[in-house]
Amino acid sequence: MTAVSNALWRAFGALVVALMLTPLALVVLFSFTDNALTNFPIERFSTRWFRTLFERAEFWKAFGNSLTIAGSVAVISSVVGTLAALALARLGERLANAALVTLCFPVMLPALVIGIALLVFFNKTGVPFSLATVILGHLVITQPFVILIVYARMVGFDYAAVDSARDLGASPWVAFWTVTFPMVSTTVIGAALIAMAISLDDFIITFFTIGGGNTLPTYIWGKVRTYLDPSINAIGTILLALTIASTVLALRLSRYRG
Repeated sequence: MTAVSNALWRAFGALVVALMLTPLALVVLFSFTDNALTNFPIERFSTRWFRTLFERAEFWKAFGNSLTIAGSVAVISSVVGTLAALALARLGERLANAALVTLCFPVMLPALVIGIALLVFFNKTGVPFSLATVILGHLVITQPFVILIVYARMVGFDYAAVDSARDLGASPWVAFWTVTFPMVSTTVIGAALIAMAISLDDFIITFFTIGGGNTLPTYIWGKVRTYLDPSINAIGTILLALTIASTVLALRLSRYRG
């Protein structure tokens, strides 16, 4: 009976995984076909839709905007998140946990609520919508992840080497750059790459805060609304490859076991 039960659970798990991965697999598959419609049978494989996509100036503009936003979010969130994690690690466990719960509150909210809140806030304060407002919006949802990852590393950090550097006359700034940062740099870089992956994928907050222009997710949305352009599959494949690559590298560098 136990063997049958285990087999049924494995089959159910395999079915769930298949249902989750099949749409992604189809996007990648149809991005490399010559079909004008995303249907079977596939006549032949081709890079036609990638070539078509790369000839469009609006795609490169959206791609550049996505990289600008994601890169800025990665840098800012890693700097601010590292400083916050260093401060939290020096607090008592009870105060640190309370601060982490507060800082992570935006992650618990639906992205739609955050997007509307940011839209109202920027409108009321007179801040013009631009890539800068998108970056600020993305920091709201990416910053908690960076803080949590770096804080998890700092909790078990051995401060003996830092204290020794201070005893030998190093300033706090010199001790940080010569002792602390080299020991946690891979974790910080990994956390920054996770923030970049989240930023690259975001649509809802970007939609409410960008004003004019496009990123890759909003560019895809614009194409879907007008007509089903086969090059959308190529964009999805590029976005999927960027997200997976940055996430895998981030998890490897940060040694995050979630």
